[in-house]
Amino acid sequence: MTENVDPRPEQAEEVVGAEAAEASAPTAPGQDGGSGSARQESLESFEQELEDEQDAVARQAQHAQPAQHGEQPGQQGEQQAQQGEGSAQGEQPHPDSTLAAERLLDLQRLQAEYVNYKRRVDRDRAVVQERAVRDVLETLLPVLDDIHAAREHGDLQSGPFASIADKLEQTLTRFGLSRFGDVGEPFDPMLHEALMHTQAELPEGTTDTTVVTVLQPGYRAGEQVIRPARVAVADPQ
Repeated sequence: MTENVDPRPEQAEEVVGAEAAEASAPTAPGQDGGSGSARQESLESFEQELEDEQDAVARQAQHAQPAQHGEQPGQQGEQQAQQGEGSAQGEQPHPDSTLAAERLLDLQRLQAEYVNYKRRVDRDRAVVQERAVRDVLETLLPVLDDIHAAREHGDLQSGPFASIADKLEQTLTRFGLSRFGDVGEPFDPMLHEALMHTQAELPEGTTDTTVVTVLQPGYRAGEQVIRPARVAVADPQ
């Protein structure tokens, strides 16, 4: 707000200086009483006008102060908000909080690795067990071939050895072992190994290559073939 400067004080100084000059100057007789009273009246009127101007300036200042005071709370609020933002941006996390967050991430990573390791071990355990059973069964295949050949020749009809062979086959059956390969089956390269190709009479209506002789039976554990059946096959006429 621009302050209004009243030039009248300078005029008052000039008037006072003039009056002083007139007072020092010699005056004619009979003029002292009239000029003195006139100067006194002019000074009083000037002082009254000066007081009125000062009162007017004071009233204007009083009207301007509430507006300024009304703007200060908003400005203070903005300054406080800016200070709050600056303090929020300038805040740094506590070292203990940072360390705790890092340790938590490490624990979560270790837990995930342990879960994956446990799943892999469980899966591999089942695979290892199946492989171990298959290796044992594959090792016993020559013994089973001899037992099967003895039955085919009628050597295991009775006696203690026949009961031992039955118990052995029953025990191996619990591990999923089964024998396959019979005469008359259609040839399947996934199950049979053709060692001979001969001419033979096949039943009427046969359209596929057929097993005519089983040289060695095949064995499988569950769905996995341990050894294919070794056979001789013949084509339809």
